[in-house]
Amino acid sequence: MEQILMNLVAGAIGGNAASKASPTFDIGSIGNTIAGLVGGGVLGQLIPIVLPAISAAAMGGNLSVGGVITNLISGGAGGAILTAIIGAIENKAAA
Repeated sequence: MEQILMNLVAGAIGGNAASKASPTFDIGSIGNTIAGLVGGGVLGQLIPIVLPAISAAAMGGNLSVGGVITNLISGGAGGAILTAIIGAIENKAAA
């Protein structure tokens, strides 16, 4: 449960950071946060599946600093990526 929460929070932060980094990706504060939450949740859940070592450490109860950092990075990246994709599509459609 903690991993999901870390992914969601990091995703929301990543989504808002992506919109601040480039105004072309901005879809509004609420839109950035929602896209970041979804992106962070999805990518944060996919990374442990793709990298079994992280998943094994989390299941064994040995959630190390490396595992936490990986969750935060994957969640933030997922949020930023999804926000950028949605923002680019929305702004391209508006033009």
